[in-house]
Amino acid sequence: MSLPFQRYLVTGGAGFIGSHLVDRLLGLGAEVTVVDNFDPFYDPAVKRANLAPHRDHPRLRLVEADIRDEAALEAAFQASRPEAVVHLAARAGVRPSVEDPVGYTEVNIGGTVNVLQAARRHGVARVIFGSSSSVYGRNTKVPFAEEDPILTPASPYGATKAAGEALCQSFSNCYGLTIVALRFFTVYGPRQRPDLAIHKFARLMRAGRPLPLYGDGSSERDYTYVDDIVDGILAALAFQAFPRGEPPYRVFNLGSDRPVRLDTLVEQLAATLGLEPQIERLPEQVGDVPRTWADLTRSRTELGYAPQVSLEEGLARFAAWLDAQSDPA
Repeated sequence: MSLPFQRYLVTGGAGFIGSHLVDRLLGLGAEVTVVDNFDPFYDPAVKRANLAPHRDHPRLRLVEADIRDEAALEAAFQASRPEAVVHLAARAGVRPSVEDPVGYTEVNIGGTVNVLQAARRHGVARVIFGSSSSVYGRNTKVPFAEEDPILTPASPYGATKAAGEALCQSFSNCYGLTIVALRFFTVYGPRQRPDLAIHKFARLMRAGRPLPLYGDGSSERDYTYVDDIVDGILAALAFQAFPRGEPPYRVFNLGSDRPVRLDTLVEQLAATLGLEPQIERLPEQVGDVPRTWADLTRSRTELGYAPQVSLEEGLARFAAWLDAQSDPA
């Protein structure tokens, strides 16, 4: 495939989704600037390893900076002159946001304003905002569609992502900035953050330790393989069919449209790893929601988005990656 732009700036580009996107962009011949502060939410060495294969790549520029630092962000934009920005940098996670709502607000809202301001000043042609299924909050109607209200957040994290979308829409309206917001649904695959369920459960099972399961196992998530998410981001970069007579802003769900129960996930992961799980039952957590489920009608029709990787295949690929991490060779 051909890319719609040549120069890209990716915030959070050393992270899980970001590094997969960087792989794809470089492979397609783009010039890529990564802005990442290597936040110690999890081991920064993991994120450095994500970019290690491209350490000496002539078309990759790495800027170690925090999106809250306006001067550093401005310098990165001046040096790289991006045509498109993919804004993935964020404080992630529902449960940690309950413990640190101030930090989440500073990064996810304040940092997003800084990115949008820099994009506006430098005449960026396209901004992609990495949003989340968490914006749907306590929505009881399933599957979740882009037209559903997002004013019932279940966690500070979800609230900051909803605020980020509102900021994007306002910048599109006031300044004509072309923006696509993508609501990611429970992304997994190689390089997944170590605190997320599939990665965490796999490591615990391999260590013979019990898995902490919150609630009765009936909660459901729309698990989406990372390659499908990257496909959706690339489609959003090329998207042109914005509604006529409105600011150039559009929102899309990126999920699998196949919600899976937590207890079923554990069974499938255990079968993939060839291990027997030990379960530690714990109370439901504040901020969690009973299910997520992406309505892909708009994404399929307008973006041509079509997730390809089944949970069975995705777990197999993840397990192969995890085995390679554990191989001393």
